[in-house]
Amino acid sequence: MDEPQTSIRRTLTRRHACVGFGASTLGLALANRVLPVLAQDDEAELLQSETDVVYSTVGGVPLLLDVVRPADRPEPRPAVVVIHGGGLVQGTRWDHGEAATNLALAGYVTFSIEYRLFVSGDPTTFWPAQLDDVQRAVRWVRANADMYGVDSNRVGAFGFSSGGQLAAFLGTRETRDESDPELAGYSSKATCVVTMGGLFDFTFANAHPDSLETDAEILGGSAEALPPPTAYEDFSPVHFVDNASAPFLILQEGNEDVIPYEQPQRMVAALQAAGVQVSYSWFPDYAHDSWFDWAAEAPETLAFFGRHLTPEV
Repeated sequence: MDEPQTSIRRTLTRRHACVGFGASTLGLALANRVLPVLAQDDEAELLQSETDVVYSTVGGVPLLLDVVRPADRPEPRPAVVVIHGGGLVQGTRWDHGEAATNLALAGYVTFSIEYRLFVSGDPTTFWPAQLDDVQRAVRWVRANADMYGVDSNRVGAFGFSSGGQLAAFLGTRETRDESDPELAGYSSKATCVVTMGGLFDFTFANAHPDSLETDAEILGGSAEALPPPTAYEDFSPVHFVDNASAPFLILQEGNEDVIPYEQPQRMVAALQAAGVQVSYSWFPDYAHDSWFDWAAEAPETLAFFGRHLTPEV
């Protein structure tokens, strides 16, 4: 495997500020509201980036992440682990590069991670492979905190769609796989969690309507022979919520084309019942893919991470 490549990020392509907004007043207002936090080329030059960093190897296959961080300083900075979506079957660690870059400009060290994607017929990619990978990534960040100038007590999780499902597990579930001796003693629990269009509970009817068969296969079953209810509970972050869970920010788009409203509603209710701080916002003009654009989630995300991770300290 080649050594990780370190570079200074010099350009950043800005995508349209309001994907999915149309010409609504709300969309224009939000676009204007977040323009100051979108990276400009001269600002991006100040960021250090490192690509193709191996954080683990499973079955001889390296798992990679990319790092974007502000200039070095004596005091350690908070970190954010960025997790892409794609139903656990597709997506890349570059999907939220704009978010990772702008979070770095705001004072966070960002780690955009990949994880094993489900491949039909390959048991090494069945659940809980994805959970083990993201938990391993958080523990790796803590184990390498000194190298990247990170405060290991301030590690947030940021995830979209099925990446939101995985981020939610980082806020609710303790480490499942303790087999790596190099990570012994490092927690996989996130300090706080941001999800956009996330999935939290697979135990109710049509919980993930477009992926019922794929979800069954990920859990080792099929459409004809569904996995047992306990498998769906193990696949659901809501079933691991307790009073030790991390604070959550849950952002939801304005339709149920991909994610039923019952998904965030169940998670909010569970966190409230456990006495855990949770913020929930619903955006009627957003579609599921609006969350690919940093402008869509920037104001709420920066406020929430600012409160719980304090990047200025």
